[in-house]
Amino acid sequence: MPKTIISCAITGSIHTPSMSLYLPVTADQIAESAIGAAQAGAAVLHLHARHPETGAPSQNPDHYAAFLPRIKAATNAIVNITTGGGLGMSMDERIAPALQAAPELASLNMGSFNFNISAAEKALKDPQPWEVDYLRGTRDLIMSNTFTQIEQVLRRLSDAGTRFEFECYDTGHLYNLAHFADAGLVKPPFFVQSIFGITGAQGTDPENLMHMKATADRLFGKDYVLSVLGAGRAQFPLVTMGAILGGHVRVGLEDNLYIAKGQLADSNAQMVAKVRRILEELGHDIATPDEARAILGTKGADQVAF
Repeated sequence: MPKTIISCAITGSIHTPSMSLYLPVTADQIAESAIGAAQAGAAVLHLHARHPETGAPSQNPDHYAAFLPRIKAATNAIVNITTGGGLGMSMDERIAPALQAAPELASLNMGSFNFNISAAEKALKDPQPWEVDYLRGTRDLIMSNTFTQIEQVLRRLSDAGTRFEFECYDTGHLYNLAHFADAGLVKPPFFVQSIFGITGAQGTDPENLMHMKATADRLFGKDYVLSVLGAGRAQFPLVTMGAILGGHVRVGLEDNLYIAKGQLADSNAQMVAKVRRILEELGHDIATPDEARAILGTKGADQVAF
């Protein structure tokens, strides 16, 4: 069995600061949390930035520049910068940090869909006004990832040698990826991050994961590697199922705030350590960053621009 890659999504743009005092917000917090996750066994660090004063999602490249060099200096992990950004941002805003930093990996949503996180409002505790408005606004939000937008991201970031974490929220997104593969715009191995649990996309039923894997197997054969992301309470059960099926895993405070029922996770490292224990109990060997580079075909940490 190939070694299993653990990805850790450090802060994201879904959860807001009043939901958990452990959510990294400032550059120092994001850097320290990412370094801790890498030390715990994460080979890939999926990164978003935040406005340091408010904790709101930010795609200002300067906010990324405040923590990227620190993470690179302290770890050998693969840095993966989001192009999803914050909900409601333009594609130019979303892609700006990856264009400047030229990371080994960048995430790329593979289709447009309704992205409704308004139900998370019940988790707010003494929120700032922007948090309420942000969550409620997603009831009328379409996460735009048109074919033109996807092609632009592929062309602009590929020029710097960046490869992609293809975020697939539904089986149709796999067919979109196959379209771009047929057009020669992406080359294998395809790093497919299958995502479950966002309202507006596929749910966390185990049957959905089986269907995603079967569809990807038909479309890509041996030309792809599967990773699994389960939102909220489904995180650990679903990623465990994905690993049993031969896939890689993603955990982190972007996707889930709880380490156990009713217990907030106190760090990303705690989440990585938990999934690592589960995987090793199942007999899996955990991939180092360099082993993950070989699996994913990335360019190497010495080829980034930060």
